[in-house]
Amino acid sequence: MMASRRMHWRHLATLLCLLLAAVALSCSPRAKREVVVYTAVDQIFSEPFLKEFERETGIVVKPRFDIEAAKTTGLVNALIAEQDRPRADVFWNNEIAQTLTLQERGLLQPYVSPNAADIPATYKDPDGYWAAFGGRARVFIINTDLLAPEDYPTSLWDLLDERYPAASIGIAKPLFGTTATHAAALYATWGPEETLGFFTALQQRGVRFVDGNSVVRDMVQDGQLAFGLTDTDDALISLEKGKPVALVFPDQGPGDVGTLVIPNTVAMVRGGPNPDEARVFIDYLLRPESERRLVEMGWCQVAIRPVGAASPLELEGLKTMDVTFQAVLNMLGRMLEELRPVFVN
Repeated sequence: MMASRRMHWRHLATLLCLLLAAVALSCSPRAKREVVVYTAVDQIFSEPFLKEFERETGIVVKPRFDIEAAKTTGLVNALIAEQDRPRADVFWNNEIAQTLTLQERGLLQPYVSPNAADIPATYKDPDGYWAAFGGRARVFIINTDLLAPEDYPTSLWDLLDERYPAASIGIAKPLFGTTATHAAALYATWGPEETLGFFTALQQRGVRFVDGNSVVRDMVQDGQLAFGLTDTDDALISLEKGKPVALVFPDQGPGDVGTLVIPNTVAMVRGGPNPDEARVFIDYLLRPESERRLVEMGWCQVAIRPVGAASPLELEGLKTMDVTFQAVLNMLGRMLEELRPVFVN
């Protein structure tokens, strides 16, 4: 009888210990909070920002960067391939067209961040599938040792001007990244036939198509090219290093289409492993002070809302392309289908 009672109390003691351990675990904070961020933003800009987020929130960021040549496209393809078992929590994109593609494919999870309240309606999805913030503009970068100011190009059509040897002009292949977004915007603005003819003529003329905007920048600053088309963030790096370059926004005259401004976007991945941390990261990224910080770092040059940061570029009176993001998306598939045979042997 006594042995039975001792066994009974031993079982009760064991159960009590297990119960206390379970309570302690449920009340204690998670040992490690983390968020997986896929980002097409240049690592030189995104990595310091991600480190700041870690320091301020205690949430560990597991980033995935990608190569320059197929940066956005590579990440989008990874998200599509992983859709049945998502690995990413957040997609921080350096443009918007591919973000809209992911939304159409059902790969994004709606989340309306309170920090998106003051973002203009044009720059956010009404159901919270994505939000946009600070952007960059398409710009000519010009080697000032090779071209005098009176000879600077002022329009995209100058890429076809015989005054400039074709081998002295550079542009990223229009099949990925912001150059693809720009090409789709031209499809929507100029029309498919004229835009296809334009890029085909550039290829046939012998203009140098390279693997990314930063490659264009490096070749211009090093004197391998007289000028090229890139993004403002890439061009500013050359300026800050004191390289012999100048920037010109294309198509600013009467009747011209203007330059394309491409915002960053952030979206929550459907079924990601850390949804709570994803919301914290999105909230953090969409703060006005974060947008200001990204302008100050040089990643963004055009703020979507007043954030109290001065752009390093003169943007007063900048003429931008009058095209909607939906129109860009509508043309993206056709543009890729028609231009891919031109640039892929």
